[in-house]
Amino acid sequence: MRTSPALRAAALAATVTVLLPLTACSESGDKGGPDGPQSSPLAANAVEASSSSGDLASQKLTWKPCPAPSPEQGSGKAPSPLPGGTPWECSFMKVPLDYAKPGGETIELALIRARARNLDKRIGSLIFNFGGPGASGVSTLPAFGTDYDKLRTRYDLVSFDPRGVGGSAGVECETDRQLDARYETDGTPDTRAEVNAFVKDTKTFALACKKNSGKELPYVGTTNAARDMDLMRQVLGDKKLYYFGISYGTQLGGVYAHLFPKNVGRSVLDAVIDPTQDSAQASLGQAKGFQLALDNFTKDCADRGAACKLPGSTGKEVEQGISGLLARLEKKSIPGLGTRQLTQTLATTGIATALYSKETWPLLEQGVDEADGGNGALLLALADSLNGRSEDGRYDNSMAANAAINCADSKQRFTVDQTRAKLPEFQSASKVFGDYLGWSLMGCTGWPVAGAWKTPDVSAPGAAPVLVIGNTGDPATPYAGAKAMADALGKGVGVRLTYKGQGHGAYNSGNACVQKAVGGYLLDGRVPAAGTVCK
Repeated sequence: MRTSPALRAAALAATVTVLLPLTACSESGDKGGPDGPQSSPLAANAVEASSSSGDLASQKLTWKPCPAPSPEQGSGKAPSPLPGGTPWECSFMKVPLDYAKPGGETIELALIRARARNLDKRIGSLIFNFGGPGASGVSTLPAFGTDYDKLRTRYDLVSFDPRGVGGSAGVECETDRQLDARYETDGTPDTRAEVNAFVKDTKTFALACKKNSGKELPYVGTTNAARDMDLMRQVLGDKKLYYFGISYGTQLGGVYAHLFPKNVGRSVLDAVIDPTQDSAQASLGQAKGFQLALDNFTKDCADRGAACKLPGSTGKEVEQGISGLLARLEKKSIPGLGTRQLTQTLATTGIATALYSKETWPLLEQGVDEADGGNGALLLALADSLNGRSEDGRYDNSMAANAAINCADSKQRFTVDQTRAKLPEFQSASKVFGDYLGWSLMGCTGWPVAGAWKTPDVSAPGAAPVLVIGNTGDPATPYAGAKAMADALGKGVGVRLTYKGQGHGAYNSGNACVQKAVGGYLLDGRVPAAGTVCK
């Protein structure tokens, strides 16, 4: 969690689909204030984007069978057809590198789609962004395809790799070997030597991004991604943008609504980022959110008694055991996968990954239990899934893109002293995750591009209703963000729905009430009553 105000939504899919077989195997064996510079190449072009794409709006896309995802997209096999045989099709769409120069250099965005089942009743294309920022929509949408198949009755399901991500001029920073070393660096430094190593690692990473992707870095922020979506809307032939945004995708959807309120169609924002918080406030909110999720996990473990593998008769005692493990790992790492070791920082990453969903609590329980016995394989595999590392040692570009997009957006740049001053507040919010997320405030320190804003403007007067869904047990995007987003979108625009559940997001929980509300709006135009609660 080095640069992330919202952890990758796609990591959960990777955790569930990749680690279940692995589980069986593991049983066997610079100077300046935090607001930074005020100028940004994105800020000057915040309006009138829809008229700046020129002839690109009339481009024709060529759709072909999808190949296997590239290493930058996470590798794997070509997506299988949906139930009934509908294939996944892929294409590329040209967009301006710089919207201030619409006739200038272009880049290509990678797209994927599955056609609507009922073409006679087809509404248009429903565009998904799965968050991160940095998640590849081209690889993530097929992984979740069956979850959204009900929506395909009237929509083409469409997703894309946003600029800087995966197959869309993906940001390149460090090599796989360098990234292995980076994630082994102590992310919660205590001594002067550890702090120096942490700062050096942060600056080295930024310099590598500048060296390998310096031309693209000024243009990968959320504002330009929103413009890309409006161009995509036109190229796909829709008068309105129909949208489903998850996690960071809710911020992208909010920024789109602000820039193009008249073009907003039926839209859903799930696992909502608070647009009124700056990066420091968002990270603090995550510390509280992950602590809440951990509290819920440890209470559940204690309530199950002997059925839970972890020691402790109360939730607090179970958490003390986890804290004890992390304290031991701070002093000495343990064997992980192959020749790699499980460090305290990687273990904390693995624990956070498993808190994304109640479905992965058993993996957390098993991983902590095995690590207590000296086997760090499962917690390291969980950390790898979040960090974008495949079993063959290749990294996708999700975390490079995450850093590039976050740092293009946020103005805040923290020094060591400013970070240290914040740590007590983070430690108070979470004994387990406080230091871990507090030190992540330095993720954009030394970044070669200035940020666009302290907080994004998502006000969208005149836009169609936007359904905003908050999960009371969400660790990565705390529940309060849903109310803040609904309020910021404006009266009559933001419509809030509450899901009283666990994990990151609501729709993919399978809750019938949530899915009925979302389907009713997207498919039939029925806006749920504001304040609806699903349990």
